[in-house]
Amino acid sequence: MALRKYKPVTAGTRWRVGNAYAEITTNVPEKSLLEALPNTGGRNFQGRRAMRYMGGGNKTKYRIIDFKRNKKDIPATVKSIEYDPNRTAFIALLAYADGEKRYIIAPQGLEVGTKVISGDKVAPEVGNALLLKNMPLGTTVHNIELQPGKGGSMARSAGTSAQLANKEEKYAILKMPSGELRKVLINCMASVGTVSNSDHQLQSMGKAGRNRWKGIRPRVRGVAMNPVDHPMGGGEGRSSGGHPRSRTGKYAKGEKTRNTNNPSNKLIIQRRDGKKLSAQYKK
Repeated sequence: MALRKYKPVTAGTRWRVGNAYAEITTNVPEKSLLEALPNTGGRNFQGRRAMRYMGGGNKTKYRIIDFKRNKKDIPATVKSIEYDPNRTAFIALLAYADGEKRYIIAPQGLEVGTKVISGDKVAPEVGNALLLKNMPLGTTVHNIELQPGKGGSMARSAGTSAQLANKEEKYAILKMPSGELRKVLINCMASVGTVSNSDHQLQSMGKAGRNRWKGIRPRVRGVAMNPVDHPMGGGEGRSSGGHPRSRTGKYAKGEKTRNTNNPSNKLIIQRRDGKKLSAQYKK
């Protein structure tokens, strides 16, 4: 992917680093795969504000993405690579041999005209989807299922991927984007390749207005509030506010939030910080 550094012709473009969208081939989405996406503006069913810092923004429509890749053994041709306002990754429009069209998350390197296919024993090539048990070790994958047939739920954001490190009995061992080593059922599907738009995190908005277009309103720091509004508020002058915490008093840094009784603890071999889980979690 390529980034575009804007010339400082205005104050808003002085610090803007945007996406060049070199991979995008069309700006007209497939109409049959669009759904309405209502904007709540942070209000609940009573019309009262339930979430702060939300409101406004451009209207968007949801693109229906095929996370299951359950149209097996039917070849498809990539018709276009498109921008999706609802996610960080690009999406690809597939036209199947039987005439159906579907969107998938576009992996890096996928081009218009490429043939892709999903199945239990297809070739582990970029864009194809197959079972983990039929992939060679070291394969880079994304859109990974946690339960067979449920649809991919891991490694779906821009630039992410997991690596198939090992196989043992009914589990495949994956190295996740965070560095965590975990087991996944070997009969789960995954797509081959790394998710597109890898430089997404290097973009710079340049001005506050671009966030307003996304429906994000200005956020007020806790230390700038009064004591009645936030635990970190108040004080004489510019006080630090003490230990970082949420508006309800929950520590924001350093406190462990993972449930020690989480059933998936037994599937985690090594945490992302490099520590191996103790025996009490693997029971």
